[in-house]
Amino acid sequence: MNAPDTKPVSFADVALEQTMARARALVPALRERAAQAEAGRVMPPETVRDLQAMGALRILQPKRWGGMEYDFIAYIDMPMELARGCASTSWTVVNLTIHNWMLALYDERAQAEVWGADPEVMIAAGIAYPQGRARKVDGGYVISGKWNFSSGVNISSWCMLAVTVRDGADGSGKPVDYRMCLLDQSQYQVIDDWHVMGMRSTGSMSVVANDVFVPEYKALCMLDARGDSTFPGAKVNPNPLYCISLAAMGGLGIAATAVGNAMAALEHTQELVKSRSTNYTAQRMRDFQVVQLRVGAAGAKIDAARHLLRNDCFEAMDKARAKSVPSLETKLRQKRDAAYAAQLATEAVDMLHTITGAMGIYVSHPLERIFRDAHALGAHISLNFDAQAAAWGLSTLGGEVHIPTL
Repeated sequence: MNAPDTKPVSFADVALEQTMARARALVPALRERAAQAEAGRVMPPETVRDLQAMGALRILQPKRWGGMEYDFIAYIDMPMELARGCASTSWTVVNLTIHNWMLALYDERAQAEVWGADPEVMIAAGIAYPQGRARKVDGGYVISGKWNFSSGVNISSWCMLAVTVRDGADGSGKPVDYRMCLLDQSQYQVIDDWHVMGMRSTGSMSVVANDVFVPEYKALCMLDARGDSTFPGAKVNPNPLYCISLAAMGGLGIAATAVGNAMAALEHTQELVKSRSTNYTAQRMRDFQVVQLRVGAAGAKIDAARHLLRNDCFEAMDKARAKSVPSLETKLRQKRDAAYAAQLATEAVDMLHTITGAMGIYVSHPLERIFRDAHALGAHISLNFDAQAAAWGLSTLGGEVHIPTL
């Protein structure tokens, strides 16, 4: 956050290549800080400063607010690069980045209220609609709920909370709308319950709000974020970037974190194998064919996952530019692809972790953390391949898939 006498930095003229170079240069520092970040269960302040100095959280923010407004591919490439250093840092950046993108969809008054005060502000979210409830009142909504897995909420000043709006005076009727409500930190409580096996420094804690009034302009209708230009912010943010379907493409960023984490596993393994002989036979590890095969297979899985995610990003941008709203089947395929990319990445990490042998069980070994992070992040519902593949399969077989926000 900016000091009162400090003018915010604008990144509107910074090229993507320059930003990516800065991300690559940050990887060694992220690796050095990973253990500290895990112990503290929070992104270290120096990492936050480094990320803000390079504009990493503003890659999808509108240029009118000093952001880069890059094509959506940056949402894949940036976290993939950062995850080579620390998966938790990448995951947090992904979430804070997409929330900046989402704010561009809101009414201009909401954008001015948040970015006008601080264009570098960090925004967390609770994205499960069933965890929040809302009733319509004059001028807006009254919301309550408890949302878990709010990544980065412990370092954010705002939070977007998903609610299901039900009809009836008491809000107990059938669902009639789905809103993402924007609250400042004075309006919700953060519950420090993030004690987990992996992704520890994402600070993905729970958030509670009780009977909070949210004005209409800060309650984005998620039926307007399905892949066209009906959202309120379209009047001031006409870039096709903001016409991409959130529900379809939002999960690709965290899948990119999974792929970057696997890339880190491959790099560490390559360094290990090049320098090591076995303790019992004194043979060089690189001469074992099983090691060669596992490294080769893991590399193929990682490359396949990376290209799958990037191809879907290019496709989504092309459709947005053509003002073509993707079909439900296309959106379900994109969600399937994100989950499959993450599965491939996890398989690659597992294969590489076995190469480390007994050394891989020490908490001081980077593959130990990478292994835990891979399985922790893979538990996200967006990356559950069974769930996402089944939905796409049902759609292609003529069945009905009902996801209102998709």
